[in-house]
Amino acid sequence: MPTRRSVLALAAAAALLPFARAASAQGVQTYDPAKFAAAQASGQPILVEIHAVWCGTCKIQKAIIGDLVKKADLATLNIFRVDFDDQKDAVAAFGADMQSTLIVFKGKSEVGRTVGQTSGKAIESLLRLAI
Repeated sequence: MPTRRSVLALAAAAALLPFARAASAQGVQTYDPAKFAAAQASGQPILVEIHAVWCGTCKIQKAIIGDLVKKADLATLNIFRVDFDDQKDAVAAFGADMQSTLIVFKGKSEVGRTVGQTSGKAIESLLRLAI
């Protein structure tokens, strides 16, 4: 027979399920050089977010991108999130000087980038360059 604690734990897990599904549907993953190279080699559209958890602009970008990737044509985007504070080698490899940098690739070719952009239309235009 279920205990009160187990029922509460199940209810809490069920409440978080939509958020877990939304995150996985977006394909957001922590940047890994091997996975990034594999995505490039297969010609996939890629977004690299240079992100910091303390960055207000990054939070705005994250919400905008989360909405945009719900569109069918943008749902194919592979999103790699680079932690500005913890992945300094990757930040340098991408030539990023600051957090809130968005870089799009079409396969192995960089096709666009922006820094500090919070306009939904501008970010959507950038993402479409990779498709």
